[in-house]
Amino acid sequence: MKKEYIETGEIVGTHGVRGMVRIKPWADDVAFLCGFKVLYSGDGKIPLKINKIQPHGNIVIAEIDGVNSIEKAERLRGSVLYIKRCDAKIPDGRYFISELIGCRVIDFDTGDDYGVISDVSPTGANDVWHINLNGKEYLLPAIDDVVKDVDIDNEEVKISPMKGIFDDEN
Repeated sequence: MKKEYIETGEIVGTHGVRGMVRIKPWADDVAFLCGFKVLYSGDGKIPLKINKIQPHGNIVIAEIDGVNSIEKAERLRGSVLYIKRCDAKIPDGRYFISELIGCRVIDFDTGDDYGVISDVSPTGANDVWHINLNGKEYLLPAIDDVVKDVDIDNEEVKISPMKGIFDDEN
């Protein structure tokens, strides 16, 4: 389901003594966060105006308006940051991992219901979706041969499962 606010990272520390913060982004590309002028905290309810933001290795360094001391920056440590979904410019057919959670998994050919996506694990080569069906977890590689259609608006994913993933009783 498309959400109004998407979790996008966490403030993990300070940078320098003038109040800049270190953000660990939860995105495929560290630079993704650098395109936003406002981030949100507190489940998306508190806007944080970004004066300056730049990649720094595998994190992002940001200057938040009104945060001008190391003490103020330190108080933000551990804060989860959000973006507004409507502000994100992502290509058609792309989606956020958090939008997959809760989607029903349906067989592309037969319409069989395989359960619900409960988690996603990045493995490097491809993501692995954790599918929960009647209390049992199945692991599904998120590759083109398997995933046929992702419909976030209708919370449904259509797949052509590889042999052995769901038919382990045989």
